[in-house]
Amino acid sequence: MNEPGATRIGFLIVVISGPSGSGKTTIVSRLERESPVPLIKSISATTRPRRENEVDGQDYYFLAPDEFERRRNSGEFLEYAEVHRTGYWYGTLKSEVDRARGAGGWALLEIDVEGALNVMNEYSDALTIFVTTPSEKEFEQRLRDRGTEDEQVIQRRLETARSELKFADRYRHTVINDQLDRAVGEIIDIISQEAGECC
Repeated sequence: MNEPGATRIGFLIVVISGPSGSGKTTIVSRLERESPVPLIKSISATTRPRRENEVDGQDYYFLAPDEFERRRNSGEFLEYAEVHRTGYWYGTLKSEVDRARGAGGWALLEIDVEGALNVMNEYSDALTIFVTTPSEKEFEQRLRDRGTEDEQVIQRRLETARSELKFADRYRHTVINDQLDRAVGEIIDIISQEAGECC
């Protein structure tokens, strides 16, 4: 989807990916508070309807499908993809990376594997971290424990997870989220090491 450019920018972009149920959203929230380097979380754009209590420009940029397509065609997205075959598109606007740079921080992208692969093509020095659980059984248990999705959605997410796991070796680091504090600590160590090397 994106033209490979392998732009070198140090470690301005941090990418966190992982299958549904891996705990990446919780980890990202902790990193925003605890990282030794200021991390500015990128706000994704999406064509899905806004849910109750969601705020446009804070949770997501909610775009009409034609507006999303217009911005995609004009090259405004760093990455984009249709997620879980829902018919809804998600993407990261390049302006979000600029926003993080302007704020003096690193852009933190919590995105799916397809999007992450596109970012890797564009920014060869991005710090990419794949978050996973010790086993597929634990993925499934975490999805079921949410109690928010029907069986069909759970099976679709499990199928996606199996596919995404095949790309874990494309990431610079893989972190097993077997215990939240330990996993967060490992990622903070990775960020600290990268900060020391690049800055």
